[in-house]
Amino acid sequence: MSPAYRLSATASQIADFMRADAAGDVWQGGEVVPGGYAPVIVKDREKGRYIVPRQWGVPPPPRGEHLVPFLRNLESPFWIGPLHHTQFRCLVPMTHFRKGNDWFTDAAQPIIACAGIWRDSEIPSFAILTSRLSRALPVILQPDAFDTWLGADIKTARHLVDGSGDAG
Repeated sequence: MSPAYRLSATASQIADFMRADAAGDVWQGGEVVPGGYAPVIVKDREKGRYIVPRQWGVPPPPRGEHLVPFLRNLESPFWIGPLHHTQFRCLVPMTHFRKGNDWFTDAAQPIIACAGIWRDSEIPSFAILTSRLSRALPVILQPDAFDTWLGADIKTARHLVDGSGDAG
């Protein structure tokens, strides 16, 4: 399977850029495919932001057959709980993302952070939210929106998904 995103930064570099604790993560950089493990940033009231490894792709809902790497339908009962509870939101760091055969990055930011949701059903896993404007593009968050995504009520957080990813 071809990679869908790259994270060409170490856990230490990710932690520095995203003001998070590397928490012993050993990520050294590389390509990420659904079913593979990659670091995500979660937030805890006591610990603040920290990095944890999780599998990219949430186990499917009943009658599903494949991992679910992207969250496209915010109204789906499968995602409602995690979306409404801030402890299940995460930041997914990446340096490049793939759309078709092309790779995209942001020259102004060495690491991009996308909105994500994590679950701990059978496997600690995560999915990346996609833009309402283009379901092929992840919701990219600006640094001033990180805490909003990780800690705001659902109405406020949804503005990040519906808009451009700015805390605005």
